[in-house]
Amino acid sequence: MKTTLFIFAVILLASCGVKVPYTNEIRDEFGLDNEKAVKKVQFYTSATVIFERSKSSGNQGTSESGVLVTNSSKEQDRIIIPINTKCIFDSYGEDGELIIRFETGVNKTLTFMMRPNVQNSKFYLVADWTNPKGGKINYGNEEYTTTASSGNTYLNVVLKKLQKTKRKDRIVKGMKV
Repeated sequence: MKTTLFIFAVILLASCGVKVPYTNEIRDEFGLDNEKAVKKVQFYTSATVIFERSKSSGNQGTSESGVLVTNSSKEQDRIIIPINTKCIFDSYGEDGELIIRFETGVNKTLTFMMRPNVQNSKFYLVADWTNPKGGKINYGNEEYTTTASSGNTYLNVVLKKLQKTKRKDRIVKGMKV
């Protein structure tokens, strides 16, 4: 019984894939050099991506009893894409970047690109990183600010290695005089 469970566990673990970063090396190895081929690949995020936008409004005045009153309100809109979120290829950008879709809707995509001057680089999240508080990013026709840690998010794919062995055994019984 224990042997059967052990063999089942080994087969189960052997059939699982491993998440690896999507690189040009992976693209070339699997012939993913056109849109039709890349659209069949399931991508995953390597880290959690958080972006937000907020609006503030307020006014000041006095009440009927002569008390100074400050009234303010803040509205926040946050979008969280957790680690290992499934996403799909939408299209290529002008410079070969990957435009990745996370949900249906107009422009609900994020752009991922290799970092310059890095051989076999991963495809990292693209944003305007000039602000030290975080990057500016457009998602669904709205501008958001993303956390600085989101800049280290890259695309993963599942790599599964299958090996098939066909074996034929024949038992020789020997010869008798």
